[in-house]
Parts: sequence; C-alpha cells; structure tokens
Amino acid sequence: MIGLDTNILARYYIQDAGDEAAQKQHGAARRLIESGPPVMVCKTVLLELEWVMRGYYGFSAAEISAVLHHVLALPHVRVEDHDAVRQALAHYAAGLDLADALHHASDRNCDGMASFDDRKFARRVKRMGLAPTVTVPS
Repeated sequence: MIGLDTNILARYYIQDAGDEAAQKQHGAARRLIESGPPVMVCKTVLLELEWVMRGYYGFSAAEISAVLHHVLALPHVRVEDHDAVRQALAHYAAGLDLADALHHASDRNCDGMASFDDRKFARRVKRMGLAPTVTVPS
C-alpha cells in the first residue's frame, strides 16, 4: 500500500490550466490512484487538502465536500478512520469547520471534549445537539 501526500490528491482533483508541469502531475496522480493497487489517505492529508482548496484555490465548502466524498468512494483508496471522516463531513456540511468536525468525530468515543473555541466550536456543537459535548474550561 502506498500512502498519498496532499499534493497527489490536489493534482488529482485540481487542474491548473496552462501549467504544463501541473498537467503532467495530474496524469501521474490519475495513474497512481486509479491503477488498482490500494493507496492510503490519512486524516491529516484530508485536512491539508481542504486548506489548499479553500485557502489557495478559493473552492466553496460544497465543492470541497464533493471532493472529499469522492475520495471516500474511490475503490482503491483507503481513508484512515473512514467512519470518523464520514461523520466529520456530515458535520462540516451542517456548519462546523472541517478541522473541528474531524477532531469531534475522532473523539466520538470520549465522554466529552474541551476547547477554548467557544463561539465557533463549543456553541455550534451544542446547538447541533452533537455528542460528545464540548466544554470550555474556566
């Protein structure tokens, strides 16, 4: 099994028109991902891919979500903690930041979470009725 770095997935999904090197990398990424031998994508790669797509390329949350769901569906791709990623994507679609959603989904078996991010994380989790709850230490 081969682990994929963020730049492989970025080249697979994002085609920079007019950039010859990027087009060549896109072809190589397609061959690697679609060739049949299994490849692995870890959660941190997905977080970084979201950041690249949003921060550098200006993709919308809906576009990013579609790409990440596609990654989960690729037959030769194994995603680390697949169930947590799927849950995180549902919470991302409902309004959580992807990083927070992934942290929360990864801690799904905990009694609770602690964060100083009250407004964007703890309050949203409470409003959404998610478990575990997120508390702000005082």
